Amino acid sequence: MAFCSACGAEVGASVTFCPKCGKAVGSVPASTATTATTETTGIQENVAGLLCYVVGWVTGLIFFLIDKRPNVRFHAMQSIIAFGALNVLFWALAWSSWFGGLLGLAFLGLLSMLFWLVGVVCWILCMVKAYQGQRFKLPVIGDLAEKYSR
Repeated sequence: MAFCSACGAEVGASVTFCPKCGKAVGSVPASTATTATTETTGIQENVAGLLCYVVGWVTGLIFFLIDKRPNVRFHAMQSIIAFGALNVLFWALAWSSWFGGLLGLAFLGLLSMLFWLVGVVCWILCMVKAYQGQRFKLPVIGDLAEKYSR
């Protein structure tokens, strides 16, 4: 399975131009070969997409700043938004449990465990889909990530 290096669309083996963006597929001219290496990390695109999620929003931020490939930037931005929001929610629940009393502590503890479970499931799902080369979008967050990753 081959992918366009410009837009990330799946292309056939015998195709010379990407049907989605029109860029040439295959051999890269010498003038663009040097610019392609400066815009990427030197890691395969699917591995870079997976690494965007490994340490949550931290690795997302790192890859967003150093990698310019559209799919990697999308996964990086989705990681920043999703796990940044979950991190803020988790800390808000942790701080508010100090002031909630015993009943509030139990309720907020259950709520924070639910957020943690949702975070782990999203984390694993996003890493698997990114490694498979798919542009999996989380509800609401995926649209925001696509908008801000351009």
